[in-house]
Amino acid sequence: MSVTYSVLCPAKINLFLAVGPIDRRGYHPLRTIFQTIDLFDELEVQLSDSDSFTCDHESVPADNTVTKARRLLREIMPLPPVAIRLKKRIPSEAGLGGGSSDAAGLIRIASAMVGNPPSTAELLSVASAIGADVPFFLVGGRAKGEGYGEKLEAIETPVNHELVLIKPTVGCSTGVMYRSLDELDYSWKEFSDEDILYNDFERVAPAECAYLRKVLKELGAYDSGLTGSGSVIFGRFLDGASAHRAIESLRQKNLVETFFCTYLNAMPSVVTR
Repeated sequence: MSVTYSVLCPAKINLFLAVGPIDRRGYHPLRTIFQTIDLFDELEVQLSDSDSFTCDHESVPADNTVTKARRLLREIMPLPPVAIRLKKRIPSEAGLGGGSSDAAGLIRIASAMVGNPPSTAELLSVASAIGADVPFFLVGGRAKGEGYGEKLEAIETPVNHELVLIKPTVGCSTGVMYRSLDELDYSWKEFSDEDILYNDFERVAPAECAYLRKVLKELGAYDSGLTGSGSVIFGRFLDGASAHRAIESLRQKNLVETFFCTYLNAMPSVVTR
């Protein structure tokens, strides 16, 4: 029976996200602080006679970040045909980086499968070609990101916090959110030494996101913010009891797609069975 390789693929939040002006190629440089959290998709891979991809959630198309990673990895390593199964828990169009994390999960599994894996530089090159957030998910923890996702600096997580995440009824298309920002005139914010949430996409996020930020503060969060280009809102709480009380209150308001999370400072290992 074929060996199964599996890995948990964590979500991330952006504690800081400043979007630079669009360049001649149509890309935006970023200044951001990433933080992985303990909300996971799970990726399973087995050797097979032919390639296949299945997912337990209809939001993931047949052509996706994972299949793109498989295709690009074959340019730098002898990856045999594989059957890939993805179990989704990270919401889509949420700013949590689920698709990027899943792609990084396949990169990590593929490196474990082959006897002589490519260099870190080659793997990061593949990750960058898939998407701006993918290189971070080969590192995890907390990191400062600059440029177009390729400049990463690991930094310490000073204090852990209990987090409450809310997925609004609206999703946020990354392309639409960037185009909306391009219509505004604002300065590109520098990094701050203070642990204060900041996200330029809050300028153009749906009204429901601003409302939910306010709700979380009313329920005891000491601050709240948008992650990525949206639409998930997260609040930071000083203790788990108050975070769980907030989740219960949110569910009573029929805001049922809520998650309790904490910071994750080490990437889950690839396991075999």
